[in-house]
Amino acid sequence: MKSFLKIAVLAGGFVITFLAARAFLRPGPSSVRALTGPVRGFAVVELFTSEGCSSCPPADRLVARIQQEDKDEPVYILAYHVDYWDRLGWKDAFSDARFTQRQNRYASWLNLQSIYTPQIVVNGRKEFVGSQESTLRTAIENGLEQPPTAQLSLSDIRSERGKVTWHYNVQNAAAGSSLVVALVQRSATTDVKAGENGGKTLAHVQIVRNITSSPVATGGAGDGSVLCPQGMTAGETELIAFVQNGNNGQIVAATSNPVRS
Repeated sequence: MKSFLKIAVLAGGFVITFLAARAFLRPGPSSVRALTGPVRGFAVVELFTSEGCSSCPPADRLVARIQQEDKDEPVYILAYHVDYWDRLGWKDAFSDARFTQRQNRYASWLNLQSIYTPQIVVNGRKEFVGSQESTLRTAIENGLEQPPTAQLSLSDIRSERGKVTWHYNVQNAAAGSSLVVALVQRSATTDVKAGENGGKTLAHVQIVRNITSSPVATGGAGDGSVLCPQGMTAGETELIAFVQNGNNGQIVAATSNPVRS
């Protein structure tokens, strides 16, 4: 009987020792977070706007506030000035037919009956009227809480002879994904002379001046370039790049880099 108890005590001690060692070697959730940090998501905020639209200035002001409030967060704002307002009394100097085409592409992805301004699309999946502040803030927070499913980086960014060039690296993107890179002017003001905003001075931020989209290269790495419009200087410009699913428009990775001479 004494021998049996001794064996049982020894066995129990072995189990306790084993469990203690296992607990020591296997970090708990708090230890993992301390070592790696939380994986932060992102929010790509695409505003479709126009200087000829009287409903657009509130949306422009809203994204300007968001830009200041979230300047330390991975929140990437792009303001596309569409061209379909240009025939209604005022031609927006920042408008481009390609931006209207992009908005129409979202109408297809999101099963919308029509396009309109001001419209915001966040991460390629959530769309709403661009002046809806609470909806925008919620969409941004949801984006920041979702860990990204792919990775994107830009390097070797150069600006010379009217062209900006870069090297990119993409990991874990689905087949058929595209790399979209926008050349963004950080701010500008316009004295509008006619149209619905005639007589007003409008302030803009994060104006898309040029954009390029191409399939992600086999192997996930490649080079790209975009022309820089006349009058833009490197110090007021940045590149915003993101990886977009070609089937549904979802944006799965994003980054931004300043453009320097």
